[in-house]
Amino acid sequence: MTTGSTPESSAATPLFDLQALVVAVRRRRRLWCSLALLGLLAGAAMAVLSPPPPSAVTKVLVAHQDDQPNDTGTLIRTDVELLGTTRIADQALKALKSPEDPEDFMADYRGTGLTNNLLRIDVTGGSDAEAVARAKALADAFVTDHVKRIREAAKAESKALLAQRDRMRDELVKVNKSIGNRSPDSDPRASASIESLFARRAELNARISDFDQRAEEARIGTPKLITGTQIVDAPRAVRYSLPKAAVTNAGIGLVLGLVLGLAVAAVGAVVADRPVLRREIAANLGASVIAELPHIPRGPTGPWRRRRSRAARTRLTTTLARTVRGSTESVSLLELGCARGTSVIALDVARALAEDGPVVVVDGLPGPQLANSRRKPGDPEVVGGERATAVSPQERRLGVGSVAPGAAWTDLPYLGTETVLVVRAGHGSAAWLHTVARQLADQCVPVLGVVLIDPDPRDRTDGTLWDGLHIALRGRSERPTRENVMGRPRTERPSRAVRVPYSDQEAR
Repeated sequence: MTTGSTPESSAATPLFDLQALVVAVRRRRRLWCSLALLGLLAGAAMAVLSPPPPSAVTKVLVAHQDDQPNDTGTLIRTDVELLGTTRIADQALKALKSPEDPEDFMADYRGTGLTNNLLRIDVTGGSDAEAVARAKALADAFVTDHVKRIREAAKAESKALLAQRDRMRDELVKVNKSIGNRSPDSDPRASASIESLFARRAELNARISDFDQRAEEARIGTPKLITGTQIVDAPRAVRYSLPKAAVTNAGIGLVLGLVLGLAVAAVGAVVADRPVLRREIAANLGASVIAELPHIPRGPTGPWRRRRSRAARTRLTTTLARTVRGSTESVSLLELGCARGTSVIALDVARALAEDGPVVVVDGLPGPQLANSRRKPGDPEVVGGERATAVSPQERRLGVGSVAPGAAWTDLPYLGTETVLVVRAGHGSAAWLHTVARQLADQCVPVLGVVLIDPDPRDRTDGTLWDGLHIALRGRSERPTRENVMGRPRTERPSRAVRVPYSDQEAR
């Protein structure tokens, strides 16, 4: 068996195949759809089983002395942090006459800066009335504390300015006294000194007047800040809508579950490395895909789907029957991930071959799929693998076996000297497909082709290997016969090396 390759596989293999990943994730839609549905139900259940406690909200307009148009919100963030202090909480609890600890009360409310001067306070309580009372007490405590800080700041500023003014006045008294002690008929040097004293007196008068004005402005600006800080939105209870909350939580859960499901499916597809595209399966097995059987859904289906399924099975049976008839050697069907489907396919092919003569199906499957399958009167005989050598040479033999993990590789030549692999897409890993190709090569069992079960309907890749003419159906030719391992005539194969996909080992 020679490993072939398509023209596109001759190029450098990409490190990350996005198309294969998308197909693998789409094939695992049951997983991520289930997680999305679970997230949706969990979100809706949380809204019903864990409703939020009664809450109230109020808004406070906060006036700052240092307000600037280009402020980035530093002042309002400071107010939010001040709201979350034990001083504010303690004042609110005193107004409520509540013995609750301030640290515990701080966990029941939070502040949010909506703009540079607008503060929202959200409070929870045991009932709507309690939540509203708590919100009012907090808002009043915050406004009182803010007004107190404004007054204290203005008082401190005014006091500092008046103290500076008083110092200037004391110095002015000294200057006036120095001017009064000078005689007008003094020498020129004394006249210059008097001139400087007059200049100093004028400067002190100006600064005293400036300090008086600034102190007055500080006192006048305080009432504006005090009246500007007020509750602009009275405390009110927040109405809880169960349908709205359920829809919101369900939507959030749906999105989170879908994202988690897609992530798990993508990671699982990368880690598992299970080929799903035709070109990948053909390249890993070293054989072309000669037929496909789409997925047949379980349960009741529409008439058109049943007709499509029957037509697909009929086409597959015709293709495989033509393949077996065209072979002068015994042919087997070896399954990987679809034992039940392979047993049904084998019986369909055997019934088609029975029109040309007696057919015996050799059952080499590890399970009872073929033995327990429904058979109609006149169907071909089914024998176990131990009776394969007792089949009459006049009867056509069709073997059915498995290449799943645990397969008896040395028994495969007794099922058929040539084989057709029946593989479910996405079932076996790339490493196991290599193992199957290597073991069949060691047993000198050529692979005529691959029947792909449940392929991706959007897969447009080519599953043909173009350099495997000596094994491909289109390149087969009649060859002289020789005795096979069971004493039956078989065609003579020319001695050739068998190459395994992605392997530098050769078996003759």
